[in-house]
Amino acid sequence: MTASAVPLPEFEARLREVLRSKVQFIEIIGEDLVAAGGKRVRPAVTYLASKALGGGESHAFDTDLAVCVELLHSASLLHDDLIDDSDTRRGKETAFRKFGNVVSVMSGDFMLSRLLVLLSEMPRSLTQAFGLAASAVCEGEVLQFQVAAYGDYSIENYLQVIYGKTAAVFELAARAPALLRRSDEPLLSALATYGREYGLAFQMQDDLLDLMGDEATIGKPVGGDLREGKATLPVLYLLESEHEGEVRTLLERRAAKGGDVERVRELVRGAVHERTNAEITRRAGLAVSALHELPPSPDRDRLEALANLEATRVK
Repeated sequence: MTASAVPLPEFEARLREVLRSKVQFIEIIGEDLVAAGGKRVRPAVTYLASKALGGGESHAFDTDLAVCVELLHSASLLHDDLIDDSDTRRGKETAFRKFGNVVSVMSGDFMLSRLLVLLSEMPRSLTQAFGLAASAVCEGEVLQFQVAAYGDYSIENYLQVIYGKTAAVFELAARAPALLRRSDEPLLSALATYGREYGLAFQMQDDLLDLMGDEATIGKPVGGDLREGKATLPVLYLLESEHEGEVRTLLERRAAKGGDVERVRELVRGAVHERTNAEITRRAGLAVSALHELPPSPDRDRLEALANLEATRVK
């Protein structure tokens, strides 16, 4: 769906051009980013939102705006991999494993600097929007570690974490085209709600797959969040149940004992899994409902389809 609706060759050519550097290590990391591809969901949201606002017509800055969104996301991934001590990203060795911490961090900062150069040609409101989104990403990442350190597990904290980690950039991806086109407030608000709720559903599904997914399909061992002491939505639901003491103890020891992850999977199967799926579906529904502020169009339909996919996504 995304490939037919979004000019990916044009997007990836522009991304490669923006990431060009005289420094070989930075060039290699940038080329790995382009070659790895990934879902490109966030740029797709930007393209589709802009076309939905423009009656199917693109804006001259659509590709650069989509590249800016991807640069913010990719810079955060470079930093995340180092923080999480990850060995692989999208099936390849992470940049910091290959080149070291300094190269990885500075390459992420290089991406952010190139993002600022692109934004300098666009309305000033976009610079503020990207700055606020970047702040939210940082706050979400730090809060996640704070919650694990203090054992301060709650739905409220979880939602704040995943807003910062994921939904803030989805919200930006959807809302930025409205800022670029200087759309009216109802359209700005509708697209912000769409991006935020879609982003929350997206991260909830990622978290559910981290625990309950098929390892061969998701391409990594299950239970990674548990081993880092992170309580995601299904685990938070368990903390509200008669298993609260057992699950809290397991979180505190970072699922270090054999069988810990499988025990949580066993507890989640059934009612808790269904409750988590229901919340993901509800959030996706809120995203779709927000789009009704926009006029009907094939691009609005594609945005709706992206959000609706979350309840059934398997990787």
